[in-house]
Amino acid sequence: MFKTVLFALDGSREARDAIDTVTKLVKTCDSRLVVVSVVEPAEPDTPPDPMNSPEAIAKLLETVRNLFAQQGIETEAIERQGKPSFTICDVADEIEADLIVMGTRGLGLTDDGAADSVTNRVISLSPCPVLIVP
Repeated sequence: MFKTVLFALDGSREARDAIDTVTKLVKTCDSRLVVVSVVEPAEPDTPPDPMNSPEAIAKLLETVRNLFAQQGIETEAIERQGKPSFTICDVADEIEADLIVMGTRGLGLTDDGAADSVTNRVISLSPCPVLIVP
């Protein structure tokens, strides 16, 4: 059913909570799992966010890959830079994902709040179905 699952990950609690759902889904469907995390460029005149650095994202991806490996799931990791919603959808298109999985809320609320969140934008822009895990 879902040959390729893209798991969009940031350092949020909601993303970490989605790991169990992703594990069950990938095992049930015998899917290829690709994990993506996006480093968003800092706004001018804004101090850098240590949680949004390439080093922090690389460490997060390695930690998650190890968690999935403990469950017997081989995982591909992709780290990109850009606007998270657009980048997640671009990666989904590139890898021909059958499903994107992500948490309800991540670290990326915009100035306009939840109505314009990364999650809502991915739902609107996605080339495939999106599973939102509360």
